[in-house]
Amino acid sequence: MATDVITLITQDHRVVEGIFDKLKKRQGDQKALVAELHALLIAHARAEEDRVYPGIDAHHSVEEHKEAEVLLDSLVRAQPGTAEFAKALDDLIESVNHHVEEEETKLLPSLKKAADAKELERLGKAFWERRAEELQALGGPAGSADGPTKAELNERAQQADIPGRSQMGKEELAQALRDTKS
Repeated sequence: MATDVITLITQDHRVVEGIFDKLKKRQGDQKALVAELHALLIAHARAEEDRVYPGIDAHHSVEEHKEAEVLLDSLVRAQPGTAEFAKALDDLIESVNHHVEEEETKLLPSLKKAADAKELERLGKAFWERRAEELQALGGPAGSADGPTKAELNERAQQADIPGRSQMGKEELAQALRDTKS
């Protein structure tokens, strides 16, 4: 697994996009997906703000995180299948996609130019550790006996190029990953 901060941040972006896709298509347990999305977005934002952004000019990105949190709260409160849920989801997707585009086309390329490989690895480790702390604090399984979150398992399955991973549940992903190691 790559551990530089740019790779880790962009991997989280792809996981979030996958959750958005499932929510838009009404696949799976919508409430569980929203809870997973909530934990991942909050943990990701806190890790960026605490470990990555202090060394760069990212004031605008912090503002976008705050906007996304407000929209995320609306989605959490909405009942799946309602017009309110669909609107909250659309608004959140638009906000997060805008943030991701700016981050991946401006902020992260600037960081890559400004930092050497060793610094990107150091930032990646700091980002990942802070993210895990936040997931655990949010009641997520990171660091607990339950193991990694479904989003983290999906990331690993993507890296291992496991076919059909997008249709798998958490336990299926964990088993598929175990099977690849044997």
